[in-house]
Order: sequence, then structure tokens, then C-alpha cells
Amino acid sequence: MKSPRSAPAKASKKALTGITGFDEITNDGLPIGRTTLLEGGPGSGKTIFALQFLVFGAQHLKEPGIFVAFEETPQRIVSNCEGFGWKLAELQRKKLFFLDAQPTPDLIDSGSFDFRGMLAVLAEQAKKMGARRIVFDALDILLTLLPDAASRRREFYRLHEWLVEQNLTAIITAKSHGDPNGANSEHPFGFMQYMVDCSVTLNHRVVLGVSQRNLRVQKYRGSNFDENESPFVIGMNGFDVAVARTLGRVDARVSKERVSSGVARLDTMLGGGYYRGASVLITGFPGTAKTTLSGAFAEAACKRGESTMFVSFDSDGAEVLRNLTSVGIDLHRYVKSGLLRMISARTITGSAETLMVRIKTLTKEHGARCLVIDPVSTLSKAGNELTAHSVAERLIDWSKAEGITLVCTSLLDEMASQTNGGTPLQISTLADTWIHLNYLVQAGERNRGMSIIKSRGTAHSNQVRELILSDTGVTLADIYTAGGEVLMGTMRWEKESAERVANEVAEVARKLKGVSLDAEEAVLEVRAKALQTELIAKQVEKALLAGATESQERELSRGRTRLRELRGADATKPERK
Repeated sequence: MKSPRSAPAKASKKALTGITGFDEITNDGLPIGRTTLLEGGPGSGKTIFALQFLVFGAQHLKEPGIFVAFEETPQRIVSNCEGFGWKLAELQRKKLFFLDAQPTPDLIDSGSFDFRGMLAVLAEQAKKMGARRIVFDALDILLTLLPDAASRRREFYRLHEWLVEQNLTAIITAKSHGDPNGANSEHPFGFMQYMVDCSVTLNHRVVLGVSQRNLRVQKYRGSNFDENESPFVIGMNGFDVAVARTLGRVDARVSKERVSSGVARLDTMLGGGYYRGASVLITGFPGTAKTTLSGAFAEAACKRGESTMFVSFDSDGAEVLRNLTSVGIDLHRYVKSGLLRMISARTITGSAETLMVRIKTLTKEHGARCLVIDPVSTLSKAGNELTAHSVAERLIDWSKAEGITLVCTSLLDEMASQTNGGTPLQISTLADTWIHLNYLVQAGERNRGMSIIKSRGTAHSNQVRELILSDTGVTLADIYTAGGEVLMGTMRWEKESAERVANEVAEVARKLKGVSLDAEEAVLEVRAKALQTELIAKQVEKALLAGATESQERELSRGRTRLRELRGADATKPERK
């Protein structure tokens, strides 16, 4: 029989597992018609992974499967996996067969023990149901019963050849020993890693009291794959593997549509609001109104009729609703109508990966277009420091891929410098818009200031504006400076009041001066009219005098002429020239 190790590779043919993330890591699943070794310690999820592989094939690819159990009874396995909603009882009728192959406690090796009888039974069953997939769960238990290493190699080789002969895509699970990151020569079944075409290791450890799970593909003949460790969680639907960013991935669709932040003046500062599908980060110290801005965004989204989810890690949902009412943000009616879903996450424990998967699941269930996480810095709590940044990064990537507008708040350390600009998760570089809230202490007062550190793709204001909260809502005050210093609160009120008084005094003085000038103008106008009248009189008098003089001269001339005529005198002689 031809050795399976020399068989031609089938890199172009893969068997999808249906496990979120894992098919991306392996570029479409496990090698079809080949054997995959799945190793892991107790509680690492080997059985769940293998069974989910069979369930997906049976439900979605019309590929019946066989599950061979060496450690637990099929009844217990089915019972343990009922919570995943896989409908195993329905699948067992035609598409899924469980074989109870647990060795009996009183089994004694007689020297002639081998797998041929079991494989004959399985071959018949596979032919009967047209099986395409098979799982041998905890095969190491059966191999342990063989007397020596040579017998174990022989029987595993027999199994491997049989699987290739049957053209079954197989998963063999076994307990890991020693170093989980590579083959171990002291491993009693280490030879299996060399014989299979694909080898996957599951790890489960506790870091500072927090459970951390990850897997790594150690080898995959004839195919490229992601060689790094990938975190995973076992959620409501089974395995969910977190996939990191990869080169060549398809970019998420972008939108030029703007959505309101819920604060009109902030929209103006942003040039029209947030971009649809963008990630927004709101940072600040405790009490700087991060939750308030998030609530304003949620209210604006609900007013547009968009399904929204608000995840609160600091307070219960009812407390958040009550507190927001004090600043004119009433979300109760939207919760009642089902448009807004409040998630109180204070009691959720576990790794950052667990929190992210839970948030993703709830968001999909609600069909949310807008998501608020308050604060996302909770992901970096004790035990999650090493993975929190990666989780936040994937959360942003996921929201962009889904077209969800994401608003996250991040709590800054009160002892940190206000000019530091860093965030616990170091995701400020990933966010599309970064809004920073801080305190400005002046004259014994602490006032809230808001600035836009960055907003990709939008023209935005560089001003530090005072954030004003009142029972009528949230708004931003116009920037006010005096002597090059931004004034807020009482100092601003006092300065503005002093300016108002000064302006009023100046206005009164101006009016008084105007009245005085009006009076002087009136006097001058009267004087001007009197002079004008006097001038006219003088002009009339002058004209009358000239007329009288002229008339008198004419009369005198006529009188002289008449006297000469009466005296018979000679006519007047013309004067000599």
C-alpha cells in the first residue's frame, strides 16, 4: 500500500471547519481527505473543536460525519454540548454517528491487540451513511494500552493509512505533553505530529487569575497558514478564534455619510459630525463627561431610528439612564421601544477575548448600527494587559467591516500627565476621531474642557472649548480668552460681567456726549439761522439803499433838465473829449 506520506499534496482543496477565524488562519480550513492532529491540555476545548467541525459539515456542506469517543460516552458528549444550539439529536438520525469506543476497565493486553476490528466497523458505517468526516477523540487513551512504542507507531500508521484509503477528512485529538510550541521527543506520542498533514495545538492557561486560551497551527503540509498564536474563546456558538490583521486583506467599505454626535456645536467643530462606520475614541479623567457624550451620541442615533447598543462596564444600565436624564438626555423611551439595548457588563468576568466575543454576539443579535462601549479601557484590567491592545484593535476592525459606528470611552489614570495623550490600550492611533476631555482648574474651580485631537478625513477645530452640562442638555461655550489665557467657569463669568458693566458705562457716556453734542449743534444751528437772517436783512437794506440812491439821482437829473427847459436855456452841450 502506498505510504500516505508520499501521496501528492492537495493544497487547493480544503475542508471548511465553520469555526470563526480558524478558516481564515488556515486559508479555508483543514486538508481534505487528510489527517489533522489536535493536541491540548485538560479543558482546552479539543472535543468541542472536533465536534463543531463535524456539525458544520453535516449541517452546511451535506457531509455526514462519525465521532469515535475513547474517553467519554457519546451521551455525555451530546449532553455537554447542548448549550451550543447544534441540534445534535436531530443530526444523529442521519448525518452524525457516535461510536462508543471506550476501553473497558478490565481490558488486558494479550499481545494481539490492534485497530483492525474497529476500523472494519467504521468502514462499514462510513459506507452506509456516506461519511466524509471523522473524529477520533482522545486516541491517546487507546494507544496507551499498547505494550510498547513500536506497537503504538504501527497502529497509528495503520489508522493513518486507513483514513487516506477511505478518503476521509479526519481530526485526531490527544493530550499534549511538555512544550506546547513544538514537537517534544519525550512525548510518548510525539511521532504523531510527524505523520499527520496538519497539526494544531490548543493552550489554556491562567494569567493573574484570568483565563486565557489560544491556538497555534504548528504545521500544514502544502499550504500557507498563520504561524502565530491566535486567541480564542468558547462562546455560545462554540469556538470563536480571534484573527489578527493580515497583509492583503480586503479593506472595509467606507462611507462619506455623516452622523451626528448628539451635540450640535461638536458637529460643527467636526465639519458635520462623525463618519458613518468610523471609530471614535473619547478619553478623559473620571468625571469629565465621557459617558455623557456617549449618551448624547446614542440618543442622536435612536432619533434617527437606528438600532443602538450601549455597553457599560462602570455602572448598571439603569444607573446610566438615570444619570443621563439629569443632563437632558432621556433614553428610557428608546429602551422601552427596543431601539436601544443597555448592557450592564460590570458582572461579566473573564478574558478580554471573552468580553469581545460577548459584545460581538449581542451586537449581532440586536442588529445594532451604532455601538457604545463605556469604557473600553476595562479590557486592560488585571490579567489582560498582554492581549487587551490586540482585542481592541480587532474590535475596531470588526466594527468597520460590519459598518457599525463605534464610540468608545477610555479612562485615563488620574495621576498621568494631562499632556501625555496616551491611552491604556494604546488604540488612539487606530481611532478615526479622538476627542479628549480634561479639567481646567482656575480660581478654585474645576471646569471641563474639550478638544479634538484628530479626526481623519475631516476639517476640524483646534480650539479648546468649555463643555457645559445642564438640565437642558449638553453644549459647548464659545472660546473666551483674556491675556492669552482661556477662561472658563466663574472666572469667565466675572470677566464677561465686568466687560458688560464697562460696556454699559461706555454706552451711557456715549449717549450723554451725544446729547451734549446735539445741544451744541442746536445752538449753532440757531446762531447760524440768526446770522443768515441778519445777512439777508443787510443784503435787503443794501439793495434798498442802492435803489433809493439811484432813484434820487434820476429825479435830480430830471429836475435839472426841466429847469433848463423852463428858463429857456440852451441845451446841454456835449462834453469835449
